[in-house]
Amino acid sequence: MTDYFLAPFLDNEFMRLALLAGFVTAVICAIAGTFIVLRGLAFIGDALAHGVLPGIAAATLLGVSTIVGAAVGAAVLVGGVGLITRRTRLSSDTAIGLLFVGMLALGVIMTSRSESFAGDLTQILFGELLGADSSQLAWMIGSTMAVGVVTYVCRRPFMLLCISRDLARANGFNASLYEALMMSVIGVAILASFQSVGTLLVFGLLIAPPSTAALVTRRLHTMIIVASISGVVATYSGLLASYHYDLAAGASVVVSASAIFVVVFAASTLRRRQLSGSHPAVAHGGGHHHAH
Repeated sequence: MTDYFLAPFLDNEFMRLALLAGFVTAVICAIAGTFIVLRGLAFIGDALAHGVLPGIAAATLLGVSTIVGAAVGAAVLVGGVGLITRRTRLSSDTAIGLLFVGMLALGVIMTSRSESFAGDLTQILFGELLGADSSQLAWMIGSTMAVGVVTYVCRRPFMLLCISRDLARANGFNASLYEALMMSVIGVAILASFQSVGTLLVFGLLIAPPSTAALVTRRLHTMIIVASISGVVATYSGLLASYHYDLAAGASVVVSASAIFVVVFAASTLRRRQLSGSHPAVAHGGGHHHAH
C-alpha cells in the first residue's frame, strides 16, 4: 500500500522536484489567492494569468528569460487597466475584459507565427510541473518568501482593503499604494507559478484552495493556512493520479483542488442544514408551537 502512495516520489527525482515545486506553488497561490477571493478580484487574477502570454511569447522569440517577458506583460495589463479606468467612464471590469481578450489573442497570434512554438504554447498554458528543476525551485521559494513577508507586514491595510477602500483610508492607510502592493503580490505569485502549472492552471490554484478555506474560516491567517493545506493535498493527490494513470500533471493538481472544494462545500452545506434543522425544534419546544 505504501508503495502506491510513496514509491513514485521515493524512486523518481523528477517526481520529488515536481512535488516540491507544487507545494511551493500551493503556498504562494494560497497567500495571493486569499486576497483575490476576499476582494472579489477573480477577474483581474484571471486576466493577469492570461495577459502574460504575449510577454512570454515575445521573450521566447527574443531569447530572453520568459519570467522577464511575463513580468512586462503583467505590468502592461495592470497599467492599461488603471489608465482606461481613470481616463474613461468604463468600469475596471470592462477595461480588464478588453485588455485580457486583446492580450490573449495577441499572444496566440505571436505563438502561431513561429514554428518552434507548438510545444512551447502547450507548456506556457499548461505548465511543465514534471520538468521542474532546482534553479526554478530556488526562484519560486524566494518569491514565496517575499510574498509572505509583504503580506505579513501589510496584513492590516490588506485586510481593511478587502472590506472597503474607504475603511482603509479612514484608518490612515494610502489605499492606492496598498492596492498596488496587493496587485504586486498577485502578480509575483502568477510569475512564480506559471512555469510549473502554466498560465491557464495557475488561476485554478489561485481560486480553488482559498475558496475552500473561505467556506470553513473567516480569519485571514487561518484562511491562508487552510488554503495552503488544501493546495498541498491537491498537489500530492494530483501528482499521484498523474503518475499512476498517465494524466497531465498540472491539470490533475487543479482538478484535485476543485474536487476538494466540492467535497468541503457539500459537507459544510449538510452541516448547516443539520444545525438549522435542529435549532427550530429546540426553539419551538419540539416543534409543536409556531411563532406568529
